[in-house]
Amino acid sequence: MDIDDDVAAREARSGPAGETGTIAPDRRGTADARRELDAIDTWALRRAVNWSVIAGGTANVIMQLSLRPVAYGVMESKVDEGNLFLDPERRARTTLSYLAVTMLGTAEERAAIRRATNRSHARVRSEPGASVGYSAFDPALQKWVAACLYRGAEHAYELVHGPLRDGFREEFLRQGMVFGTTLQLPPEDWPATPEAFESYWSETVAGLEMDDRTREYLMRIVRLEYLDRTFSERFLRFRTRLVAGHLGPEFRRLIGLPWDEAEQRAFDRFNRRLARLMRMLPRGAREFPLSRQLRDVRRRTAAGRPLF
Repeated sequence: MDIDDDVAAREARSGPAGETGTIAPDRRGTADARRELDAIDTWALRRAVNWSVIAGGTANVIMQLSLRPVAYGVMESKVDEGNLFLDPERRARTTLSYLAVTMLGTAEERAAIRRATNRSHARVRSEPGASVGYSAFDPALQKWVAACLYRGAEHAYELVHGPLRDGFREEFLRQGMVFGTTLQLPPEDWPATPEAFESYWSETVAGLEMDDRTREYLMRIVRLEYLDRTFSERFLRFRTRLVAGHLGPEFRRLIGLPWDEAEQRAFDRFNRRLARLMRMLPRGAREFPLSRQLRDVRRRTAAGRPLF
């Protein structure tokens, strides 16, 4: 275990228990085991990198924050430099860098992103007596965030290439572990089979609840209130429909976004057109939103600048 991982583990164990239970003793293994996890070849995940990852980004954030401790960890975070409403450019860079490195990066780059994430997450924990307890190092919360990222990758792949099937589906899930292990999730906590993932997903979604504070915070994100500019009502309606379409029915009900058959048909048409475009473009163009961010990560690493 490297120095930053060890510091992160101590911070996690010193934080309060979240709603999901007491923080478990450190199970993240030796430095050699961590390097082996970082070195997972993500060739299958790479096939999911296309513009749909970006189109569904806001919806994925809403999915993650639908778990109450995750939402409060974000809304109450003392890490101002990672606050979307205080520094949206930096928040976007952080999120895109994480996705770019996990899906396209090298083992060394995943390790660097994990260390940078550790330093930020060490400060994300609830105060004693808080109404909602949380710690960014709680494996149960890390698992949910990773599962949402995986679900987004799964959707992006299927949009262009069709359903995941058989052995490739199993390999895609195995590689999807990097969404969690780069967050410090113990590898044994990641579902071992697609069936186990679906069971975990269904059970967790069935237990989700959203309070008014979280709902309003998320709608402010949908309305782009973190950007210092005015958008037309037409554009905001389009954006809201796009977010709602990527959310799916369970999450639309939680946040209170209306949806009907006409909107579903329009969303399906949008996705078919996007899929046709993605199949026409060369890989470099499909990967551009994340590959550009990966180049930024590499420039920052070469210059010795902070990744986040």
